[in-house]
Amino acid sequence: MNHAGIIDLVPTEVRRQWIQNGIYPNKSVYELFLERALQTPDKPAVVTLYEIITYAELLDKVKRLAAAFKIRGVVTGDVVAYQLQNNWRSCAIDLAASSLGAIVAPFPPGRGLLDVQSLLRKCDARVIIVEQEYAGVDVCELIESIRPTLLSLRILVVNGKARDNWYALDDFFMSEPLESDQFPNTCPDSPVRFLISSGTESDPKWVAYSHNALIGGRGRFLERIHPSDETFRGLYLMPLGTAFGSTATFGILSWLGGTVILLRQFDVAAAIDAIAKLKPNYIFGVPTMFQRIAADPELLKADTTSLIAIISGGAKIDEISIRRCTDAFRCGFISLYGSADGVNCHTTLDDDLETILHKAGRPNPGVCAIKIVDDQKQEITQGEIGEIAARGPISPMQYVNSPDLDALYRDDEGWVYTGDLGYIDSDGYLVLSGRKKEIIIRGGVNISPAQIENIAISHPAVVSAVCVPVADPDLGHRVCLCVVLQESAVRPSLSQFASYLLEKGLETNKLPEYLRYFRQLPLNPAGKVDKKKLSAEAVFSMIN
Repeated sequence: MNHAGIIDLVPTEVRRQWIQNGIYPNKSVYELFLERALQTPDKPAVVTLYEIITYAELLDKVKRLAAAFKIRGVVTGDVVAYQLQNNWRSCAIDLAASSLGAIVAPFPPGRGLLDVQSLLRKCDARVIIVEQEYAGVDVCELIESIRPTLLSLRILVVNGKARDNWYALDDFFMSEPLESDQFPNTCPDSPVRFLISSGTESDPKWVAYSHNALIGGRGRFLERIHPSDETFRGLYLMPLGTAFGSTATFGILSWLGGTVILLRQFDVAAAIDAIAKLKPNYIFGVPTMFQRIAADPELLKADTTSLIAIISGGAKIDEISIRRCTDAFRCGFISLYGSADGVNCHTTLDDDLETILHKAGRPNPGVCAIKIVDDQKQEITQGEIGEIAARGPISPMQYVNSPDLDALYRDDEGWVYTGDLGYIDSDGYLVLSGRKKEIIIRGGVNISPAQIENIAISHPAVVSAVCVPVADPDLGHRVCLCVVLQESAVRPSLSQFASYLLEKGLETNKLPEYLRYFRQLPLNPAGKVDKKKLSAEAVFSMIN
């Protein structure tokens, strides 16, 4: 156990081997960023449509913020939580906390009171940094309402004007910067960031990552997909507070020395504008975001020649959407199967289209090894379908203050058990077969939502499609299909849609009973389709 009370469930000798093999840099996140800033001070570090922050400028801001934290008592092992919209301040907080040996615990805007309370209590945050207002909610008042239940919370900071009991974040950046000899020595095997993961539990959970695991795992994932002789310019469509967004500070800035391109929040028009004007070579997003952008005719008018690939993660993407995206974005496509829990497998630009359409990539033990196990957690023969388990340099330390989750999903050797089903084919590729917990059981029949979704999305009028369960007292569940159509497309009726699904090969006993149309599917704070909300709304609409 280290100073922050975090236990590393990956055996020490395994971590040590990754250091000896040169996979881990064995330096802190801040040390690596400092090296980059001194090498290329004038290079753009964080870019938006409205401003450019160079490495030298960001380093100065980091030193000033670190001084403000230190003056107010932040020490090694303290947790700095934040909930901000995308901007350079998030990167500065990551690096300033790292420089003091503290841990950042970011989570995306949009989380409600109960989630925020659960997250802050579970990570024992000493500092909280929030927007003044989000979606009509006074976030400071929200924090004040739950503060009596958060015994460790001492320092309240707002990205706006100072108010009673709250510091203004921009005032922190006016502090005198720390000198180089005022920074503590930080162990690279100590925790530096808690990644948020909703998984299938009712409450969101934190996953603890060390400096080495973030850089040597998530950083090397980026290094694997990117030509080393070119600057990495990554546009982030999702919030930096998500697990996917963690690669910005820790992968692009600290490890690759590239440029992070940000939108304050996801917007189709702003994304297309950023592609044309800011010239990213990679775009990070989730399937729904790419589906929306690809469906906008303005993308075809935009200059996309800078793009090498779009990187889709967070959820499995269907074949039709991949084809539409490669045509619309006019670049390569990388499909990422990964999670905050320590899983990573992806296709590469060397893979042909058929491989990208049907496989999750070839596991890379230098980032994350994968094995397939049976219900007794025993490895099974290649080609057999079983549960996917993962362990590698990307592996986190443990779940934070959740021993029940460690017991459920981790073992003593550091392997995480995903609940996802798949197999390794004869060419060594991982092929996904579904998720144990996403099967809809209707009258004793197992129905895969993904199967229905993949057929529905092939309809020429459909942009996005999601299948959700609707609770039923007799059958257990019924099936509701939720779709977004192309602009001005005529809405097919349920019977017409059923005929289309049957024509494409879906069995009669898997047909959805309900069909709902949306202008846009609701997204959760991580940018993924909010299936829980869709299920709840479907139930409500049936009742009313």
